[in-house]
Amino acid sequence: MEKPQVEYVQRFTIFPRFLHFLVIISFLTLAVTGMALKFASERWAEFIADFFGSFEILGALHRLMAVVTFTYFVLNFVLMYQNWRKSDKSLLQFILQKDSMIPNLNDAKELIQTFKWFFGMGPQPQYGRWTYWEKFDYMAVFWGVAVIGSTGLALWFPETFTLFIPGYWINIATIIHSDEALLASGFIFTIHFFNTHLRPEKFPMDPVIFTGTMPLDELKHERPREYAELVAAGKLDEIKVPPTPRWFFVVSHVFGFTALAIGLSLVVSIIYSMVFLYVK
Repeated sequence: MEKPQVEYVQRFTIFPRFLHFLVIISFLTLAVTGMALKFASERWAEFIADFFGSFEILGALHRLMAVVTFTYFVLNFVLMYQNWRKSDKSLLQFILQKDSMIPNLNDAKELIQTFKWFFGMGPQPQYGRWTYWEKFDYMAVFWGVAVIGSTGLALWFPETFTLFIPGYWINIATIIHSDEALLASGFIFTIHFFNTHLRPEKFPMDPVIFTGTMPLDELKHERPREYAELVAAGKLDEIKVPPTPRWFFVVSHVFGFTALAIGLSLVVSIIYSMVFLYVK
């Protein structure tokens, strides 16, 4: 008996997928180079420095990826502007709409419903286009670029910044930059990795951000409110697409698994180093 053909829908267009690619490349490189510099006396950090050539090269790569970070940050506003212009809504309506990436009261409601569901006290929430944890991850980028980015610039150009701020603030910026980067790395390589890839429904990896597509049945199961809204608006057929070519599917998985492996290895190394330093 022939298997029923799987239908696919488009979740991400090429522009947001490209931006996420820049996020992955830049964040992984920043985390690897930054943590190697932070824990420079550790053997694993020396191995990373030897692999790339030297700690000086790690510093240069770190600054290069900082430029990439500011680039995708600006391009994100270009994407937001494009989406706003397509929406035929005022800017305030666009920001506050139900499917906005800005957290709203419905996200708080779904958060409570999710915890009840975890403990068998209610049904699974009817998630829409974006879940509350996806919005948290998205907003965290703004916080990260603001805090890590601004302090990083102060460390990169201390002479310029000390024209406007006291010199001792550079020492404060060093602590903030280092500790906030450590927090960000720990969060991304544990919580974000689990929510996106390692939870049972997606294990071992969710390729949707790479391929841009997902099975229609998956959309119906994971995001029933979005599915119902698409059906009600008669827009479901508009987002149906052919399956991702096999070669691209394989390349996406190789790239994704490599990023996962690097991130998980780094967080294990960080935990080991911090425990070892505490024991000493």
